[in-house]
Amino acid sequence: MTSPMPPQITRLPDSFRWPGGRRVAVIFNIAYEAWSDGQAPGIGPMGNVLKPGFFDTNAHSWASFGQVRGIHRLLAIAEQHAVKTSVMVNGVLAERDAPTVKRIADLGHEIVNHSWGMDVIPVYFDEAAERANLQRNHQILSQASGTTPLGWISPRGTGSALSPQLLAEAGYIHHGDVNDDDRPYVMDFSGQRIVAIPLTMDVNDLPTCIRYGHAPRHMLDSFKDTFAALREREQGPIMLDVTAHTHVMGRASGAWVYNDIMALVKAAPDVWICTREAMARYVLENI
Repeated sequence: MTSPMPPQITRLPDSFRWPGGRRVAVIFNIAYEAWSDGQAPGIGPMGNVLKPGFFDTNAHSWASFGQVRGIHRLLAIAEQHAVKTSVMVNGVLAERDAPTVKRIADLGHEIVNHSWGMDVIPVYFDEAAERANLQRNHQILSQASGTTPLGWISPRGTGSALSPQLLAEAGYIHHGDVNDDDRPYVMDFSGQRIVAIPLTMDVNDLPTCIRYGHAPRHMLDSFKDTFAALREREQGPIMLDVTAHTHVMGRASGAWVYNDIMALVKAAPDVWICTREAMARYVLENI
């Protein structure tokens, strides 16, 4: 088994700027997620937990909303604002609904490899299994979308210690399994470079609405406060993710928040709106 190679890390200096001299970059993520056959998420809208050993049909149905309705609602919002998003796609969705994965790519959104299913987490794998999972998903997403995924985010952002190195070796240019910065940074594995783009959690519907139980409006208020702080109080380059899960804020009760946040960011001329791939390419070209 390959021992993880300590990468050379290069972080962005305070003087770094995004295109046009902008200091703030915003990425709109859509988490288009599903679980493997026979699996259900460990969280759902019901407060009382089932007894061990019973399949949670309620949680499974709740999560399936993303494929049936949520993805299409969020894509329509992005189209309305002419915003290109980074869409995390599980490989199992390319198997179950290839036309939708193709439509995502055809609309110009980035396809981010998100493992086979939300229950297939690289930290559980040995090296051979992790390589096989990466290859399997890369192939099926490429076939379904007609594009080549260049970015990866593990379910729950939890890769293995070896994941960044394996991704760099496979030709990926960015991954999101980090939370130690609010700027992207370069990981160099003996000349094979990959950009670590933090998956910031400040404006993310899953912890906001599901983990902490806030109403959707809380995410809008949190965004406004965070956005103002980034633009008015920070001095160096910074990035912010706005993340909507198709089975959470893909519902009419919450999708309006994604819409309103997009409108606010679009109206800010001092902000660079980009995909994770565009950010990675810019960093690699300028660091």
